[in-house]
Amino acid sequence: MPSRLIRSAWFEHAAFAGWLMDALRPRTLVELGTHTGFSFFAFAELADRLGLDTRLFALDSWEGDDHAGFYDESVYESVKAIAEADFPHRTELIRGYFSESAPRIDDNSVELLHIDGRHGYEDVREDFEEYLPKVADNGVVLFHDCYEFREGFGVHRFWDEIADRWPSFRFHHGHGLGVLAVGTDVPDSVLAFIEYANSHEHEVRDFYAQLGARVTEEYVVREQAARAGALEAEIADLRASTSWKVTSPLRALGALRLRGRS
Repeated sequence: MPSRLIRSAWFEHAAFAGWLMDALRPRTLVELGTHTGFSFFAFAELADRLGLDTRLFALDSWEGDDHAGFYDESVYESVKAIAEADFPHRTELIRGYFSESAPRIDDNSVELLHIDGRHGYEDVREDFEEYLPKVADNGVVLFHDCYEFREGFGVHRFWDEIADRWPSFRFHHGHGLGVLAVGTDVPDSVLAFIEYANSHEHEVRDFYAQLGARVTEEYVVREQAARAGALEAEIADLRASTSWKVTSPLRALGALRLRGRS
């Protein structure tokens, strides 16, 4: 279970991310589209837990888009603060548009590329084609939202075009996550998983969907606990306030009247 549960559409893929990080053990991970940072920090925490020397690069304009919505500077500042506090030696935030930031990433260097930027067909195709040369011989590419069919989402269409060109598997839960083994020297364990998953689709999809649902459930529990704690704090502040103390006699009088009526 990730330590930080930042509200995200990526919750339900955290469990598979754990397996993939252990199997692939990437030295370089690049994420196109980080937003509030849940998936990025989940990967970073996994690298810590597994004792990997992974360097992680988060690429985003932190402006928002038509699907995620547009947001203010506070989103970037929050991601930056977490990166500096929790993962200062393994993470780097690269702010800008993906095409502008591409020269910052070396060719044939990225073992795990996570594409989760703009979700239109042309957008995801451009992102993939521009960053494919960056992927190492043992590299894997993840596509989020590849099983989302709402208007304006074209990742599923692009996925259908390329999935047969490389070993691949698509999860359906959590808006979809496509796993594409584009490298020529991808670890045997990853290739074996893809082969097994394709021959046992329902079993594998159900297994990871159930694990992913637990992350969402944990988030709900934590949010409810946080709201309850905040409410208790407000009540405590109110009772400690001057106005509460001043009106104490009136409340006592009201209570006596109620007793008299009963």
